[in-house]
Amino acid sequence: MDAILSTFDAALRTLFATPRASQPCPTVAEQSTQLSAVEKAQSGALMRVNHVGEVCAQALYTAQAFATKNKALKAHFMKASAEETDHLAWTRQRLAELGDRPSVLNPLWYAGAFGLGLIAGQLGDKLSLGFVVETEKQVEAHLDSHLSRLPEGDLASRTIVAQMKEDEARHAQNAQDAGAMPLPAPVQGLMRLAAKVMTTVAHRV
Repeated sequence: MDAILSTFDAALRTLFATPRASQPCPTVAEQSTQLSAVEKAQSGALMRVNHVGEVCAQALYTAQAFATKNKALKAHFMKASAEETDHLAWTRQRLAELGDRPSVLNPLWYAGAFGLGLIAGQLGDKLSLGFVVETEKQVEAHLDSHLSRLPEGDLASRTIVAQMKEDEARHAQNAQDAGAMPLPAPVQGLMRLAAKVMTTVAHRV
């Protein structure tokens, strides 16, 4: 019962509370961001997608922590979730600065990602960790593409995304070191397809 309540609380905090970062938001010292209306709209759309990704990360890690019976692995997932909270807070803050908003479909994205996390958790700890590795690798590639699409003058967003990319690579390596098993190629392909749908819709809604 405690685990269920804790999991429900995590969902409410992710979706409805203002996230609080444990680390300060990355900034570029003594450089300000000057954007046109078109550039702000482009940055806002991309940062909304990134925020959705962090909502999904919270759901995935929370579900995987709930599913595993391994106390050490549960702690691993919860630590990763706490670190991802920084990204959730940074992207939410940046959206506000750009005068934009999070995706209105965040509850749907959270529910879908939570379901995937539960499925991964039921497949065993090694495959669950493999799911983390593949997810983080795809997120890292996705963030890299955003660095090429964000306006050159949007130093604030670019700095946040660069730090997120570095952190996601570390999370993937941590999962690999913990004993991750590679996922079958068809599963990786389905994950890429699901991510494509999410990013395309969240870019607009």
